[in-house]
Amino acid sequence: MTGIYLLCLQLWLVFEQFQAVQATQARILIYSRTLGFRHDSIPVAINALKTKQDSINVAFTSTEDPSQFTDSILSSYDALVFLSTTGEVLDSDGVASFQKYLNLGGNFLAIHSASDTLRNTTCYTKELGAVFDYHPALQNFTVDVVGPSHPSTSMLPAQWNVQDEAYNFESNPRALGAIVVLSANESSYVDTGVRRFDQGTPHPTAWYQERGAGVQQGGAAGRSFYSSLGHLNETWQDELFMSHILGGISWVLQSNTTRAFNSSALVGNQANNINITATSTATSKQPTKSTESQASSSLGIATSPSKLTVVVGTLVVAALSQFFIKLLT
Repeated sequence: MTGIYLLCLQLWLVFEQFQAVQATQARILIYSRTLGFRHDSIPVAINALKTKQDSINVAFTSTEDPSQFTDSILSSYDALVFLSTTGEVLDSDGVASFQKYLNLGGNFLAIHSASDTLRNTTCYTKELGAVFDYHPALQNFTVDVVGPSHPSTSMLPAQWNVQDEAYNFESNPRALGAIVVLSANESSYVDTGVRRFDQGTPHPTAWYQERGAGVQQGGAAGRSFYSSLGHLNETWQDELFMSHILGGISWVLQSNTTRAFNSSALVGNQANNINITATSTATSKQPTKSTESQASSSLGIATSPSKLTVVVGTLVVAALSQFFIKLLT
């Protein structure tokens, strides 16, 4: 009977680990409203992100409705993605809720023309890092991987050939503490525009902030990531580019300031707290980021729900088989 008891205990622990890993799913709001230039690639980009969501264990919701920017609605998301937005896409109430979200540890990502958005809103431009100035004609050029190793660039070649718009900016994002990870190689394309601002060297193309600069004093800063690439429909169908964006998303979620990895956080997926509470009742401790990582590591799998289901199901069948063998002998 001791052997049967141990098998049952092992089975129970497997399910507990499964619950802990499942509790890490993040909710992300994609905001793509435009009041200026509108990119044809927006619906393609949204579809591409939603198609890939299981691969990084997130749930994307998309909207162009500014009324979604309220304290209560934003508090249920682990990150906000401003996708090729343009113009003044939030009113004063929306900006206030966005600021509060940042202060509570919310994470932020901006893609392509999101740098031509809310140009006079301090919390937004700081969280972004730098606002758009101009770009030369769409053309092929080389993007250099620079700076420290990062999940958004680790899969890229050192010199990455792209067809896109080489954005120039009105300031140097490094002045706000941003770390540049991609740089447009200025020798690889033609730019006849007039540079009116110092954006720093090398040319900033994508960057991150460990602590988003848009947070107010006393706030709990989440992470921020920006990539200026993403103009064409074809870009969003490119696996290498998608890996770049998904790497940036995965990185911001590891801030440990939202409920995806921190049960005591003030913003993020509410369902995670329900799962975490159920798990902690049985185990007497909450699955923080480290314990969740240990759970997925001990199972030897990624945190994709579909993969977890297959693996856990296999373990359950194996354990039950051993159980009945013991019972019959």
